[in-house]
Amino acid sequence: MSARGRHRRRRRGRALRAVLTGAALGLTAAATLISASQATVGSDPGALKPLTSASGLGALQLREHLEPQQSLDRLSSAMGRPVGVDAVLKSADHTLRDAADCTTDEKSALPVEPAATRAYCWDSGDAADPAWTPRSVTTSGDADEDGWWGSNRVILSGWSATSRGLARVGFVNAADPAHLTYTWALLAVPTDGGRDYRGLVSTISGMVWYQDKLLVTTGGGTRDALYVYDMNRIQRTTVTASAVGRVREGWSAAGYRYVLPAIGSYRLAGGKAALRPAGLSLDRSTVPDSLVASGAKHLWRYPFSLDPARPGLLATDSAGRAVPEEAYATKVDGSGGVLAVGSAWYVGGAAGADGGRGSMWRQDTHGAKATECGADGTDRCWSAQSDSLSYWQETGEVWSVSGRMLFALPLNSIDSSLG
Repeated sequence: MSARGRHRRRRRGRALRAVLTGAALGLTAAATLISASQATVGSDPGALKPLTSASGLGALQLREHLEPQQSLDRLSSAMGRPVGVDAVLKSADHTLRDAADCTTDEKSALPVEPAATRAYCWDSGDAADPAWTPRSVTTSGDADEDGWWGSNRVILSGWSATSRGLARVGFVNAADPAHLTYTWALLAVPTDGGRDYRGLVSTISGMVWYQDKLLVTTGGGTRDALYVYDMNRIQRTTVTASAVGRVREGWSAAGYRYVLPAIGSYRLAGGKAALRPAGLSLDRSTVPDSLVASGAKHLWRYPFSLDPARPGLLATDSAGRAVPEEAYATKVDGSGGVLAVGSAWYVGGAAGADGGRGSMWRQDTHGAKATECGADGTDRCWSAQSDSLSYWQETGEVWSVSGRMLFALPLNSIDSSLG
């Protein structure tokens, strides 16, 4: 990538930030002016508690398992030459609706405070399908610090259909903020030495696109905690059918035109005490960059590898284990979505027992503060169903999904809303 190209992109990024900070969305009252009486004051979780014991850190270790190169080559040879992100985006056949065209029910999933500066809902067909649920988000701002992947600005959204045993990723062309288009790729796992593949049976509550790799969380049922996908190994299907894998006429992926076969996984290495990541995000404030994880009232991070032969993979020891370099216990209820920037950890708290909204906490080893809304200082101001947070450093935005909404807001607006 040329320096001149990077400079042009930075100028365009500055212009985009100016637009975003200068004009917040004109969302309807139903989406933003929700009565503070619906929210309650949650209990203060206090400071993060560092975990230093060998048993505590051991429960967070993962063991890397990469698919043999021969298996991956066998699959791509049978299916045809892989395509890249650019080809997928050029075939986008769906359009995200702007907030003004979303229903009141859809917009009710947005945070009250701070308010989204950009918000979109999926096309009516995808939004109306109850089998599929959007749970996670990552962007080309994670993939590359300049915010671009080649000539594209991209948002990825992970969806799950547990009743169907399937998971998919929406590839969103975000070049024009006023007109987002997207298409789908099914997530798969190679089988039989690369002679076939199956669907990824998992709820994708967290995902991070770093360099050329996409890491996604997996639900229970197996020891695989994270699956790894190569963004240069997107395969075209040849058959539009409901089947997944090799069929008599060719290759199918539940009706989708693209499929991503996993190139490996990270498996739980801590025995029965092992903790499975639920939320994921990227932190560029560390050296090296790190993968941030949350789950079961714990927060931790793994460093990414600096080996040029291992782009986008976690750093591992001589036994192939990814070892956390930092870990904490938190008292935030239902911690799912997580960000870390320097010493500050942003943690999404679950809605209370009576439903309603969740909370957004910023914690460190000294204490905690939550975003507040209403004159009575209530902290149940965030989305009720926000499992994923992604910080686009180049624009200063935090992206998330809630209900059927994809939305963004400046990180500094979260800090400004802290009580």
